[in-house]
Amino acid sequence: MAAIDNSSQGTSLQDINQDESSQQDKDRRWRLVLGAESDESSSLSASDRRLSSALTALYGGEASDKGRGSLSRSAPKVSKWLGDIREFFPSSVVQVVQKDAFERLGLKEMLMEPEFLAAIEADVHLVADLVSLRSVMPEKTMETARQVIQKVVDELMERLEQRTTESIRGAINRSKKTFRPRFNDIDWHRTIGANLRHYQPDLNTVIPEKLIGFMRQQRRIADLDNVILCVDQSGSMATSVVYSSIFAAVMASIPAVNTQLVCFDTAVIDLTEDLADPVSVLFGVQLGGGTDINQAVAYCEGKIEQPSKTHLILITDLYEGGDGEALKTRVANLIRQDVNVITLLALSDDGKPSYDSQMAGDFAAIGSPVFACSPDQFPDLMATALKREDVLSWAADQDIKAIRPNE
Repeated sequence: MAAIDNSSQGTSLQDINQDESSQQDKDRRWRLVLGAESDESSSLSASDRRLSSALTALYGGEASDKGRGSLSRSAPKVSKWLGDIREFFPSSVVQVVQKDAFERLGLKEMLMEPEFLAAIEADVHLVADLVSLRSVMPEKTMETARQVIQKVVDELMERLEQRTTESIRGAINRSKKTFRPRFNDIDWHRTIGANLRHYQPDLNTVIPEKLIGFMRQQRRIADLDNVILCVDQSGSMATSVVYSSIFAAVMASIPAVNTQLVCFDTAVIDLTEDLADPVSVLFGVQLGGGTDINQAVAYCEGKIEQPSKTHLILITDLYEGGDGEALKTRVANLIRQDVNVITLLALSDDGKPSYDSQMAGDFAAIGSPVFACSPDQFPDLMATALKREDVLSWAADQDIKAIRPNE
């Protein structure tokens, strides 16, 4: 019995210790919630006080309150703040906090500081901010901004390039075989099957003596599919512009397609000649302003030589500031000529986009598939479009909700 009592007593002490630890953690969390200026904050550890101060700088008061919630224009202070945030939170949370900082504290002004740009956690949204502010950036900041944009572009290219190239390389003719394929054209399933007798047990692998692959189809420039990415560069489409520019640069490097990039607001700018350098493309767009979709589609219409081989990917929220009726008539005419017109309400990961539902329904009724698309889905979308397969069926398979025609 004594042994049982001792055991029970030990369990009770353990429970008490756990309860105390739990209560201390709750107290700590409440002190962090109350902020660095609360009376309780003095009992926090040095690390927790740094965390509390970093959060108080952003969430401790309204941006208009001069006494609180200010990071000032001191670059060293901002760099320290960024360092604290990045130390305590993962990258995904850092980006959320930065976004809040831009909105609550007017930190777009801080983008003028090279030290800030060097310390910040860059993403697509930051690239859009830098592009929109480049005209007011001082020269000392411009080079740093280019480096930040280049880093994000390189990361996105690495993520998206291979899949895009593999998905839309229409120059491969899979109906013909060759025994001297390029590495990227090897049919590994057939090659392994034909070389099973050469299996090496000590190496646990097959050493092929004969390669089997797909023969590339020789195509003349005149026979190439023509892809026109026509991108709305109004402020609400900022991240779509970034992704579109990167995809256009990738597609321009694929011999199987002839890719053009056209951006527009109330003016039209053709960035096709700059596609070899995606950063230059991004610095060529003018984010913001009004929207004249009809004018942009008219420009693209003038670039079409072979309608049956042309795919017009119109990326816009369809808030038309120009002649809406003329726009619908023009798009309907292109579709009658067998131009493959696909309307993307957004090319981004930002969730459900805002768009003109009436115009979207009218476009769907005309015969242009209308839906939003994520960057990861775009390569397969283009492969489907280039093969002239049913894009709406593809969208349904991807669990993408397409816009239905207006009744």
